[in-house]
Amino acid sequence: MIVSHGQIFQYNGTEFSKEKFNTAELVSSFQLDKLPKDKITWINVYINDEFESVEQFCLKQNYDTLVIQNLRERDSRPQFEDYDSYLFFSIRSAIPSASGSLKIHQEQLSFILGENYLISFQSKPSDYFGSVRDRLENKKGITRDKGADFLLYKLLDAIIDNYYNVLDANTTAIEDLETRVAKNTSPQMLTSIELQKRKLIELRRIVLPLKEIAISLEGSKSPLFKRETKHYYSDLKQNCISIIEEVESNKNALEGLTNVYYAAQGQRMNEIMKVLTIVSTIFIPLTFIAGIYGMNFRNMPELAMQNGYFITLGVMVLIAILLLVYFAKRGWLNNKN
Repeated sequence: MIVSHGQIFQYNGTEFSKEKFNTAELVSSFQLDKLPKDKITWINVYINDEFESVEQFCLKQNYDTLVIQNLRERDSRPQFEDYDSYLFFSIRSAIPSASGSLKIHQEQLSFILGENYLISFQSKPSDYFGSVRDRLENKKGITRDKGADFLLYKLLDAIIDNYYNVLDANTTAIEDLETRVAKNTSPQMLTSIELQKRKLIELRRIVLPLKEIAISLEGSKSPLFKRETKHYYSDLKQNCISIIEEVESNKNALEGLTNVYYAAQGQRMNEIMKVLTIVSTIFIPLTFIAGIYGMNFRNMPELAMQNGYFITLGVMVLIAILLLVYFAKRGWLNNKN
């Protein structure tokens, strides 16, 4: 059963149409040389778990075998290939994951750019391009007045917006950790810090290839890119650089939180040791007195005193009180710091 499906959009400055399809229909009806020359065609394909129809479609359009191989391998590394009549590349998307998740929710996205068409392939039906579809349907901005190269820019810009959402979620998590780290020295706190650090490393690994692709697109000599569009890809590059810089900044913040965690843990241990030291200091002279009168010598005058027991207890209590007063005057009992 064919489960792969998607949407096809065709538009220009005055007209717009969209329809849904399954890839079996796409294989039988789509022909590059039959696309309307006065319109831009955007085909968004959800590959899902059925790849045969997508492969037939690519073979019918005479796309290179490397393109088909990359589409088949959902976790392949990002690639960029510039062919004679089309351009192909793949990247990784990213959207915020659950707070306790070990990894960022990500997906492979691939694109084929032609003269008047753009094909995007998604591994699953996630909605990354809702804002772009809204602009096309309601003629917002200049997207419908531009070519397929500008549409590609808008799709990549939407993906970068998702990168920023992941980064914002990470920043919020770091701010929450900053408020709790000084008060909570449990091992779970250190685990949370390391979790956010792993997500930052993963985000950086996702963003770097898109930065390199944006650089390649900006400097591409392909006739598929109009001169007036290339500065938009420079903006994509700068956004990627900005994200990477913020990732590094957040990593430094997490390193600082790790240091705060160990410092707070050390401070807590010092407080414990201080309490134990004070208790030991108080009981040392008391133990000394108890040890003296616990000896079994017969010639100990105090043992014959009628009130010797009560006097000894009183002396011991007095010593404890005097030591507490001394510690208080020295500020050793103050926990405000």
